Amino acid sequence: MLMPNRTKWRRNHRLSYEGHAKAGTYIAFGQYGLVADEGGYLSSNELEAARVAMTRYMDRGGKVWIRVFPQLNKTAKPLEVRMGSGKGAPDHWVAVAQKGRILFEVGDVDEATAREALRLGANKLSVKTRFVKKGEAK
Repeated sequence: MLMPNRTKWRRNHRLSYEGHAKAGTYIAFGQYGLVADEGGYLSSNELEAARVAMTRYMDRGGKVWIRVFPQLNKTAKPLEVRMGSGKGAPDHWVAVAQKGRILFEVGDVDEATAREALRLGANKLSVKTRFVKKGEAK
């Protein structure tokens, strides 16, 4: 499970996933990519499940790059606890994905394999995505 080694604050504020991404909007490493069509939070479990699905389909033949990292923690209070008495403890880690952000990249495979692998990975994610090729317009 992906998580940062250390953070500046134990419980941070929520980051907005509204609007368009300013960075990470082009394919930098592979030939094919999966771009977010809407904003949202992607949990570290979702990212790991998508990575496993893609690498298994490619028979560990190609290369997969994860372009987002879960660096925002989400807090939760325990069940049946009364209101008040501060913010809850960190529960899980999420990555903030804005519209237009490249989530995954795939390389060293043909287009049909990459398209199917990214489709299987996209099924594990909670945001709408689409397949893009290197050099394609946003």
